[in-house]
Amino acid sequence: MKAGFGYSPLLVLLLLGAVCGQRPRPRPGRPPSTRKPPVPQPEPKEPTDFPPPILGPPSVFPDCPRECFCPPSFPEALYCENRNLRKVPTIPARTQYLYIQNNYIDEMTAEPFQNATELRWINLDNNRIRKVDRQVFEKIPNLLFLYLGRNNLKEVPSDLPNSLEQLRLSRNQISKIPASSFSKMEHLALLDLHHNKLGDGALSKNIFKDLKNLVQLNLAHNSLRKMPSNAPPNIFQLFLDRNNIEDIPKDYFQKFPNLAFVRLNYNQLTDKGIPKKVFNVSSLLDLHLAHNKLNNVPTFNHKLEHLYLNNNNIDSINGTELCPFPVMSTLLNEEDLPRLSYLRLDGNHLSPPIPMDVIMCFRRLKSIVI
Repeated sequence: MKAGFGYSPLLVLLLLGAVCGQRPRPRPGRPPSTRKPPVPQPEPKEPTDFPPPILGPPSVFPDCPRECFCPPSFPEALYCENRNLRKVPTIPARTQYLYIQNNYIDEMTAEPFQNATELRWINLDNNRIRKVDRQVFEKIPNLLFLYLGRNNLKEVPSDLPNSLEQLRLSRNQISKIPASSFSKMEHLALLDLHHNKLGDGALSKNIFKDLKNLVQLNLAHNSLRKMPSNAPPNIFQLFLDRNNIEDIPKDYFQKFPNLAFVRLNYNQLTDKGIPKKVFNVSSLLDLHLAHNKLNNVPTFNHKLEHLYLNNNNIDSINGTELCPFPVMSTLLNEEDLPRLSYLRLDGNHLSPPIPMDVIMCFRRLKSIVI
């Protein structure tokens, strides 16, 4: 009788499961793998919000910086605006007009200007410039126009070229003007310092004395409490909007024989702060006194053409008092008639109709807003 041994299907499955469940042993001579921790990368030298610089198109000029555009039809110009630049590229010697606004440049150094002795025009508006090296302008002695608006300057740059005709420094953080900033700049016609942090102390006694040909002085949107006592006498335009000026010295405008445009909007002027005849200046053509605290229309010269008095506290207007001649007079030459053609009085406490004596006096009025 033969004895037999058989494996049941259940036993086979249990044995297979035990074998498969065992962990594999590492092979002899091969250690278990270990991963090294990642090496930390250095922080970028520039802020991560700066986009990468944009290169210009291929140029026919071998000296054209890669970051710029050199138009074949205008070889004197170099266009580097809106290129995300961090610094000024090397300027070719042939360049007379440099457009490099709307970038991320924070310093104006001398090295890129070594050979750019022919430069006449530089536009560096809307960058982040906080420093201008003193040696920059030694290389460009014939510069005529310098635009440095919308930057981070805290004072007017030193050693500016005497050749400048326009200097635009608006929308910076300027609170200081070094004593010699405008020294010997007798060709300067326009000085724009609006929207800075200038106080009365920043305008020293002789700060503007060399600006003999200045036409426009723009000191609007600063922190002045007084009228500038040292403005150049030959100016045509004086802009002082958005300061904190409360009064005007008697005969202040008499020292400006050519002054035609005065802007004093958004100040703190009252009737008490305006001497009776301070605006009786024959050269004055355009006078802005909007957004102040005036209760009455100030006296003005008969040659004034535009007068802005909107948004004050005026509740009446008397043409008889303002008129330089008897209102009903008919024996006047055309040249003697008041030249006022535009009068703005809205935003006060006035109501139509316009007083008849105003119409009879100011017979050249083309527009009156009330």
